[in-house]
Amino acid sequence: MSETVKYFLDESKIPKQWYNLVADLPAPPSAVLHPGTHAPVTPGDLEPLFPMSLIQQEVTREREVEIPEPVREIYRQWRPSPLFRARRLEKALDTPARIYYKYEGVSPAGSHKPNTAVPQAFYNKEAGIKKIATETGAGQWGSSLAFAGALFGIDVQVFMVRVSYDQKPYRRALMETYGARCVASPSNETQSGRDILAKNPQHPGSLGIAISEAVEVAAQRDDTNYALGSVLNHVLLHQTVVGLEAMEQMAMADDYPDILVACTGGGSNFGGLVFPFLGAQLRGGKKVRVVAVEPAACPSLTRGKFAYDFGDTAHLTPLTKMHTLGSTFTPPGFHSGGLRYHGMAPLVSHVKDLGLIEAVAYHQTGCFSAGVQFARAEGILPAPEANHAIRGAIDEALKCKAEGVSRSILFNLCGHGHFDMQAYMDYNAGKLVDQKLDEGELAMALAGLPSVRG
Repeated sequence: MSETVKYFLDESKIPKQWYNLVADLPAPPSAVLHPGTHAPVTPGDLEPLFPMSLIQQEVTREREVEIPEPVREIYRQWRPSPLFRARRLEKALDTPARIYYKYEGVSPAGSHKPNTAVPQAFYNKEAGIKKIATETGAGQWGSSLAFAGALFGIDVQVFMVRVSYDQKPYRRALMETYGARCVASPSNETQSGRDILAKNPQHPGSLGIAISEAVEVAAQRDDTNYALGSVLNHVLLHQTVVGLEAMEQMAMADDYPDILVACTGGGSNFGGLVFPFLGAQLRGGKKVRVVAVEPAACPSLTRGKFAYDFGDTAHLTPLTKMHTLGSTFTPPGFHSGGLRYHGMAPLVSHVKDLGLIEAVAYHQTGCFSAGVQFARAEGILPAPEANHAIRGAIDEALKCKAEGVSRSILFNLCGHGHFDMQAYMDYNAGKLVDQKLDEGELAMALAGLPSVRG
C-alpha cells in the first residue's frame, strides 16, 4: 500500500487544531465597528446572532484553536480530502510546471463549505439554538448548512439569491432533502426583502440582500441564530483544515508550492488553502506567491475600495474594513453565484493591503474554457467558482512554459459542478456570455460608503 493511500485511510491525519493567521500577522487587522455608534463591537453586541464560542473564535489571537472531537468525527466522513497532481493537464499544456490541486468536492455537499457548516452547527447546538437562518449564493453554503443542521437536529432556513434560486434548482432540492427551508431572496418574509421588492419586484437579488433577510430573522427570535458561510474570521479559521492537510500532503510528494491559487468571493476557500502557508512564511519559512482569482463582474479585490462597509444591503450588520464594491452594489447574474458578493473577507483584504497576496480578475467564458479543459484532462467537473482558480493555475503554468522554468503550482478545487449543468449546457451551446458590471451603479455604491475613519 502506497504512503499516499495510507494517508487517506488514516483518520489521525485530520488536523486536531484550526490555524489562526492573526497570530502571525505583522500588523493586526482593523477593529469591527458597531453599525450605529461606530465604536468597536463587544462580544455582547454579537450575542443576538452567534453563540459565544464562535464569537470568541472570531476575536481570538491564539495561533491554534482546538477542533472539538464531535466535529472531527464528522470530518472523518470525507477528510483528509485528496490532493492530486494534475499530470494529464500538465501534458495537455506542455508545461514544465508541476500542478497540484486539493479537491474539496468529496464532501457530502460537494464543496469545502461543510468544513465550517459542521462546527457552526455543533456550537449552536451546544448553545441550545433550535434554528439557524442563513443566506446562500450558488447554494453550496446553503446545502452544507442544511446537511450540518440535519446532523445536529437544528432547523435551517436559507435565503437563496433569486437569480441562483432560478438557475440552480437542484441545489435547492438538495437543501430541502436535508430538511432545510429554502426561500428566494428578496422575499416578502422580511422587511428588508419587502423594501427591495417595493422598488423592484423583479430584483435578481444579491448576497448582501439575502444576508439582511437572514440577519433580520435571527435578530427577532431568541431561539434562532445567524450563520455565515464566508467572510468572517471564524469561518476562515475552520477552513484552514484544507491548507493544513495540503502542507502535509505536499511534503509527502517531496514538493512545496511556489505559487498558490484559489478563487475568491467572500474569501473562505481562499483563506482555507492559503493561510497556513502564509503563516509558515511569516514565521520564517519559504516565501510563496499567492494569487487570488475573482470574477471580473464582481471584482472586489481588484476594483473595490479598502474601506469600512456594511456586510449587508440593509445595514444591519457591523462595519468591517474590507475591499468592497459598496453594500448596495448588485452584481450581474453570472453563473458563479458563490462569488457574487460585494465585499471580501476582512482578513483576506488585510493581507492584500499588506502586500502578501495579489489578485486578478477573469470573465466567466474564459473560466469555463479552463474548467472544460481541466475536466477533459483530469475527469472532474468543477464548480463554476472553482473554474476561476483553474483559469489562474493554467495561466501560471503557461507562464512557466513561456519562461522555460519549472514551478510548483497548488490550487484549491473547492467543489464539483454536478449541480451546475445548466451553466455547462449554456457554455457548450455557445450561449454563455461575459457579463459586465454596471459602472454607474458601482460608482454610486462606492460613493455611498459610510463615513468612517480607520
